[in-house]
Amino acid sequence: MQRKFILTGALMAMLSVVIGAFGAHMLEPIVGESAMKVYETGVQYHMAHALGIILIGVVAGLWGDSRKLAWAGWLLLAGIILFSGSLYVLAITGIKVLGAITPIGGVAFIIGWICLIAEAASHRRA
Repeated sequence: MQRKFILTGALMAMLSVVIGAFGAHMLEPIVGESAMKVYETGVQYHMAHALGIILIGVVAGLWGDSRKLAWAGWLLLAGIILFSGSLYVLAITGIKVLGAITPIGGVAFIIGWICLIAEAASHRRA
């Protein structure tokens, strides 16, 4: 689990940089300031949660694998896809109905962090 989450988190962090650079250099002149703010919010949450996935991998290496850590990692990944992904598509296309998906990703983020908190609270030092 450790390698899987560190690799996944690093890949997500790299994609965040690529997507952010695309927005700054290619998209900004096309979509306008308001849509760019939406897009940038997606990039910020994308990177923050990519780092969270890496953290989960590191914690798994220190404390050992657990179901709570696995859930935490997969939920943060789902949150990136649903939350940030919906904001990217919304900013690029202007399709407002996609905004309904964004809160589902936000809930995935929250539950993922709760899983990490639960693991930390229940972890026993060896």
